[in-house]
Amino acid sequence: MQVTASGVICGHIEQTWSLFEPKFKVCDSSGETVLRIEGPFCTFSFCGDVVFKVLSRDGDTQIGCITKQWSGLAREVFTDADHFGISFPMDLDVNIKAVLLGACFLIDFMYFETKQ
Repeated sequence: MQVTASGVICGHIEQTWSLFEPKFKVCDSSGETVLRIEGPFCTFSFCGDVVFKVLSRDGDTQIGCITKQWSGLAREVFTDADHFGISFPMDLDVNIKAVLLGACFLIDFMYFETKQ
């Protein structure tokens, strides 16, 4: 997924192959991998909060997270409304912040929206 702002490319998100866990690369506008995102084995919202870790380029250090927050049984079962939280370092490049926000929308679309 490519993220643009005012016609300028901020970066893109690439899904990487993994047998059990969702994994993504966060790339800058030149295609260089800046961060990684790793999700849990269980992405069902009935498991409580679902945390996708935002990791450093090498994948060793967690620097933030994208969390699909549990919003209660009634809302989870009877509505399509979701609550997400996202955290990242304040000194992160603004373009990469925009790409992480795009990653939040991508994760919602891929794992938490129902097909109709």
